[in-house]
Amino acid sequence: MMIRIAHIYSDMLNLYGDRGNILALKRRMELRGIEVTVDSITMGKSFNSDDYDILFVGGGQDFEQDVLLNDLKQGKDKEIQKAVENGKVMLAICGGYQMLGKYYKTHDGKMLEYMGIIDFYTEGVEERMIGNYAFKTAEGIEIVGFENHSGKTYLGKNVKPLGTVIKGYGNNGEDSTEGVRYKNTFGTYSHGPILPKNSKFADLLISLALKNKYGDVELIKLDDELELKAQKQVMELYF
Repeated sequence: MMIRIAHIYSDMLNLYGDRGNILALKRRMELRGIEVTVDSITMGKSFNSDDYDILFVGGGQDFEQDVLLNDLKQGKDKEIQKAVENGKVMLAICGGYQMLGKYYKTHDGKMLEYMGIIDFYTEGVEERMIGNYAFKTAEGIEIVGFENHSGKTYLGKNVKPLGTVIKGYGNNGEDSTEGVRYKNTFGTYSHGPILPKNSKFADLLISLALKNKYGDVELIKLDDELELKAQKQVMELYF
């Protein structure tokens, strides 16, 4: 078996070590005998989403997002939308997550029109939402992470969150939602990176990608003692 990963804007969107998510996915698949290739999709480089099984985009500051908008509109936005609608697995972190929505309105009134693939929008505020936080997905997976964002994200009426906040701010600090899940696309504010500390969530993404390509595949269990211990310590220390 082989899985191909497209790492979108790997050179610009890597806030708080988000590249670690790629390393975690790759390692967890290789330990199971699954071949993995990772392609870096940078500015000015086109790609065909049909060639990939997993898409990943990390987080960045408002400046990086603004710079990337023009490049996105040269065709990457259409490929990302095609992948999302076709049920490809995608993980988008913070700024990458925000760009899947309709727009970002900065706290000083600047409007950034985003891809509009999923029905949500983000509005900036002066006070940042920072700290270790935790949330639980619809599957009951508890996730710990680190958030640092000044944007408040509001989901559309028919859009489901990735999870419910246990502790922290999440999307906006108001409605207890965190992130977004649409088909097999996952958006979250969780830096850290998220996957090394949350092995069950990493395996969910891997399982979905394998199912898309090969049908139902039972993952070989890995020894996650250290990962689970680290997650437990974070929960006990901060929450």
